[in-house]
Amino acid sequence: MVSSAGVKSSIHPITYRFHFPTGEIKEFHVALECPSMSLHKVPPVTPLPAWTELAHHQCPNCPLSADLHARCPIAENLVGVVEAFADVFSYDESDVEVITPSRTVSARVKNTHAAGSLIGIYMVTSGCPIMDKMRPMVLTHLPFATTEESVYRSVSMYLLAQYFRSKNGCAPDWDLKEFAAFYHGVHLVNQAMVKRLTTFVEKGAALNAVVLLNCFASATRRVISQERFQEIEQMFNAHLPASPG
Repeated sequence: MVSSAGVKSSIHPITYRFHFPTGEIKEFHVALECPSMSLHKVPPVTPLPAWTELAHHQCPNCPLSADLHARCPIAENLVGVVEAFADVFSYDESDVEVITPSRTVSARVKNTHAAGSLIGIYMVTSGCPIMDKMRPMVLTHLPFATTEESVYRSVSMYLLAQYFRSKNGCAPDWDLKEFAAFYHGVHLVNQAMVKRLTTFVEKGAALNAVVLLNCFASATRRVISQERFQEIEQMFNAHLPASPG
């Protein structure tokens, strides 16, 4: 397969396998196109529920027009996952395996945390113009990441984006002045997605997983003005000039 840019493309598969306490096993197969890391395809669900319509709790920062896009690209791809988790208790723990071409990660985690890890992939690879900017993080997808790990990866991704902006003649943001605004846009998308889902389910791991993602976006947005960012800086002392004395 060759992309429009002439770069040979391939499929990067990610499988999430949930072993629930009841003995039930559910698998989710995500196919991502390389090198773009965009979602390749999702088995169609018909008929699509009303909450997938673009105009239904449309994100306030969404640049898409309902006249040209009938469905929210994220919501359309999340239908199967949301339905699969509608009756799953959020705070029960399950044994979860995440299988990628490089490795398999296994852990016993709360269903909300595991579902959030899976839903996060769909949200940044489905073609949403706002969330597309988060897509590079999928290349180093880290299941069940802690807040510290996610902050480290997101800031690193943002700064690498500035390098490529500079390389392509765009003004870079080396001082992270726009980082908070960048994550505020992510926060607005997550917030609107919660409103979409509450019209379909009042509980369940999928809904709470999006709430969890929204909390992370808010925390990441604030981290550059808090002590945690200063703690990260201390790890880079070897890259800095030695202090006098």
